[in-house]
Amino acid sequence: MTQKNARIGVDIGGTFTDIALDLDGKLFTGKVLTNYTQPEQAILDGIQLVCKRANITANEITTVIHGTTLVTNSLIERRGARTAFITSEGFRDVVEMRTENRFEQYDLNLTLPTPLVKRTDRYTLNERISSSGEVLTEIDTAELNALVKEVVAEGYEAIAVGFIHSYANDINEVQVQKAFAKAAPELSVSISSHVSPQMREFQRFNTVIANAYVRPQVSDYLGRLVKRLKETGMTCPVFMMHSAGGLISVDTASEFPVRLLESGPAGGAIFAAKFASSYAENQVLSFDMGGTTAKICLIEGGKPKTANTFEVARTYRFAKGSGMPLSTPVVEMVEIGAGGGSIAHVDDMKQIRVGPKSAASEPGPACYQRGGENPTVTDANLLLGRLDPDLFAGGDIPLSVPLASSAMMNKVALKAELDEQQAAFGVTEVVDENMANAARVHTVENGKEISNFTMIAFGGGAPLHACRLCEKLDMNYLIIPPGAGVGSAIGFLNAPFSYEASKGMYQRLSNFDPERINLLLSELRAEALAFVKRGAGEVETTTQVQAFMRYTGQGGEIGIDIDYKDYVADDVDAFRAKFESGYHTLFGRTIDGLGIEITNWSITVASKLAPSTPMTLRRSGQQIEITKTREFFDAAIRKVVTAGEVERSRLAPGDAVTGPAIIVEDETSTVVTSGYTVIAQDDKSMLLVNKKIMETV
Repeated sequence: MTQKNARIGVDIGGTFTDIALDLDGKLFTGKVLTNYTQPEQAILDGIQLVCKRANITANEITTVIHGTTLVTNSLIERRGARTAFITSEGFRDVVEMRTENRFEQYDLNLTLPTPLVKRTDRYTLNERISSSGEVLTEIDTAELNALVKEVVAEGYEAIAVGFIHSYANDINEVQVQKAFAKAAPELSVSISSHVSPQMREFQRFNTVIANAYVRPQVSDYLGRLVKRLKETGMTCPVFMMHSAGGLISVDTASEFPVRLLESGPAGGAIFAAKFASSYAENQVLSFDMGGTTAKICLIEGGKPKTANTFEVARTYRFAKGSGMPLSTPVVEMVEIGAGGGSIAHVDDMKQIRVGPKSAASEPGPACYQRGGENPTVTDANLLLGRLDPDLFAGGDIPLSVPLASSAMMNKVALKAELDEQQAAFGVTEVVDENMANAARVHTVENGKEISNFTMIAFGGGAPLHACRLCEKLDMNYLIIPPGAGVGSAIGFLNAPFSYEASKGMYQRLSNFDPERINLLLSELRAEALAFVKRGAGEVETTTQVQAFMRYTGQGGEIGIDIDYKDYVADDVDAFRAKFESGYHTLFGRTIDGLGIEITNWSITVASKLAPSTPMTLRRSGQQIEITKTREFFDAAIRKVVTAGEVERSRLAPGDAVTGPAIIVEDETSTVVTSGYTVIAQDDKSMLLVNKKIMETV
């Protein structure tokens, strides 16, 4: 009997857990409500669901790939381990002083985020490393042993160690780690020179503390997951999706859980990038809307934009600087509290507000009939006719129109002095405008014009809102890929094994030292390659290098792609030219007379994937006969319209449906407003085209 290739992707979201099974190239998908007390149970339930649909047993699965919001939720909700932080004498309060930046300049009552580790749990050692890596003060063994004894006696569950300039030399941090391993081997110890060996002590200290804070919980969860999978007959390997868009082993994820921060959204970006590459769409805006949040990411040249820092748990109107900055590789995206479960309310000015609080899966939106009393975006969409109450989630979750109506009237309509339809429209319009503003800001910050982009939308909620978003953003093309409702889980199946190794090494171009650069890049590549081999074995790989550069005197860097090769002295001009080109793209100018310097370096090694199959978008099609209709509220023209309702499985390549229309499938529904026409593609994607620019209809 021929061995089946059955690979499963599992994405745990705030409301739903999405499952995608690739069985010898055929896709089976499903959604189940997320189980907050036992996340692994939702995974097992989802796997059972798709295995039944594929007519296979669990022991036939060959690979499980998993992404989770566990790390993010633990940091936001402060549900991590009791952690001690050990740092250099004199730097105990760095995590509390932050960078002394006021993220809201004119708020006299500004409150800074509370550090994960309170002051009484921070300890110091008399040690010092210079910025060049020279040991200025060695650790006194007696002092270290006394500190270890004191910390162990306090009963901490995790230890974080972060010394000044340890990115340049890890000798003192490693000494502390070994001392704890000898005295209390059961203790989880994270050191900053291994977790995030980059310049800037505030971000580095935050990162190692966050890693230590969630490490026991993540390690325990992953251990339970692997055990439960084996108990159901699955002896296949389990891999994790990391924040930068690649796969790592469970062991690596347990050691560096901070790299799992945005693992689910990263899978979505990979999902969108695959289709962008297939269609040779070089400027794509990916739009991922689930039950709790909406994520927007730029994809250029078939690759998501990445960054080496990320800010989690923003506390002040989602203002930049109000959260916890972490130095970890991540797909760069903007994320706002706008999902199907986002709760709507009316403020003191009688204005409708939506999010960031979510009804999530427990109790869920009012229409879920699980005890929820607050109106959500899903309730609004149901009342506006965009959702079929009998077919939501393939019919597994029947929706109650009366419960949605009661919640909307009591919590929004009456307070805002509106009728039910006006209130529901107001909720969806507010959330759509919030997402549109986020997309505008994100593209402007990256020096781009958003109307030149094509949108790719996925997630359970995005196809409901994407067409309206395109109208607001003046975007003419929108792609809804097959399996869009579980896009992130499918993205896991398309991701390479990869690992990004980074290190801080300061160097001015005026003192360009190619030998030092070559040695560092060689060491970083060897480190990254070793992690990839731990998960994928001996595979063909690709190598990408970034140098983080700035003008002398500036406080922030930009990432510049450079080649992986042996550099010579004459290459300094190439570094300068690439930096000035990148700087000009972002800011529209360069600065004459200032020196240029490099602060941090990173290398990403990834397993080589097969190239995407080239596809040509059909931009026109033949209108099909509509046999079923439904009424829904069209926000663009602000009235109820009679729309054609078409099952997505009915559409053949070249079929066209002129809006207003609703294309229905198990995991989501696509709303086609009056201004757009949908055209079915050869790969089962749907292209929505603004009627104004269509060559033929």
